[in-house]
Amino acid sequence: MKPAAFEYHRPATVAEALAVLAEVGHDGKVLAGGQSLVPLLNMRLAAPRHLVDVNWLAELDEVAHDAVRVGAIARHARVEHDPGAAEAVPLLRQAIEDIAHTTVRNRGTVVGSLVHADPAAELPAVLVLLGGSVELASAGNGPRRVAAADFFVGPLESALRPGELATAAVFPRPPAGSGGAWVELARRHGDYAVCGAGVLVRLDQGLRVASARAALISVGPVPVPVDLTDALGGQPHDAADWAAAGRLAAAAVDPDDDIHATAAYRRHLAGVLTARAARSAAAAAAAAKLEASA
Repeated sequence: MKPAAFEYHRPATVAEALAVLAEVGHDGKVLAGGQSLVPLLNMRLAAPRHLVDVNWLAELDEVAHDAVRVGAIARHARVEHDPGAAEAVPLLRQAIEDIAHTTVRNRGTVVGSLVHADPAAELPAVLVLLGGSVELASAGNGPRRVAAADFFVGPLESALRPGELATAAVFPRPPAGSGGAWVELARRHGDYAVCGAGVLVRLDQGLRVASARAALISVGPVPVPVDLTDALGGQPHDAADWAAAGRLAAAAVDPDDDIHATAAYRRHLAGVLTARAARSAAAAAAAAKLEASA
């Protein structure tokens, strides 16, 4: 199939893009990487009357490192291979490496993935796990920032309003003494994950677990955050009860059956992958603390 007819807009500035979006409202869609939108257009699952192409807006093409702030047209591959981003938030690179294939990552955008809000996508869960946010702009109004916990509303549904443009996403640096890990399982390399888990573990000065939390994908309508501290808190980084953390995660999710997996299997994976990621995250945190003290 081919897309339904639409009017193509190529604004020269962000202000012009916002003006067009304000005018077209519900009838407009923003084109950045297009790796999610174009298939929807081709299958006519989306049929906007106006397409606003922001690829030419250089001011939206940035990656900053104090917190990792990613502009709206920065590609997955750029963030994946950015040394500053990897140093600040190693978990971000780990998750991006599991997104589809190199060709998709070369074109797809980080912010576009967040706005698409697919419950099987990696980056919404990473943003939730880190307590990040999305920056939004619209004509005639000041910018607003929406926390990740409030941004993902449902499957393929975000807090983005008609006429708004998502201009950037902010992935905060984890606290000192933290380590992260991303683990997922897909039927084939590059497919959406049947289940995935990101875990962030913070250790105290004695290399015991001070806090731990997870975010899981493909087990609910939005990324599912789980606090694992009750299962792991106070335990040695190399001998904690990882299975208990897995049981806590499995109990927190409520997946559905679908053609790819049963709900029971996804719940089982949530436990196994969380335990695996938690062990790896704790090891990464210990390695970082030992390197910092050397």
